[in-house]
Amino acid sequence: MGVSDPKVYVFTDGACRGNPGPGGWGAVLRFGGKERELYGAEPETTNNRMELTAAIRALEALKRPCQVELLTDSQYVKQGITAWLPGWKRRGWRASGGGPVKNRDLWEELDALARRHQVEWFWVRGHTGHPENERADRLANRAIDELLAAGRRPGS
Repeated sequence: MGVSDPKVYVFTDGACRGNPGPGGWGAVLRFGGKERELYGAEPETTNNRMELTAAIRALEALKRPCQVELLTDSQYVKQGITAWLPGWKRRGWRASGGGPVKNRDLWEELDALARRHQVEWFWVRGHTGHPENERADRLANRAIDELLAAGRRPGS
């Protein structure tokens, strides 16, 4: 991967109706002049799991190692991957308070995918008019709408 390789720009968001409740995730990937939208939903989840899933699915969609700028409106994702993860791993996946790290399965998956690429992580305040973040939010909510319209409500 050379410095002249074009970057892939990734914009992610997660949403949840109730926490826990039905949740969705969305991602917009931009490479050169092309864009790709990804989204999905789960019937019973949390907002943090959907935020993590959006980043995971976006990085998973990349077919080869890439330079990536990933923008999220989740401090949980941004801080987790850039600041907290090394300590969790050092402490055997224990949080600073001694309890187990929540969403460890997703953190391990995100960590493995992020190591395949050269990722720069950025945070933007959500719902402030950032065009791609708003698009990712619409995709996440569309996923929930489609899930609920299909009658796959939690407990049904």
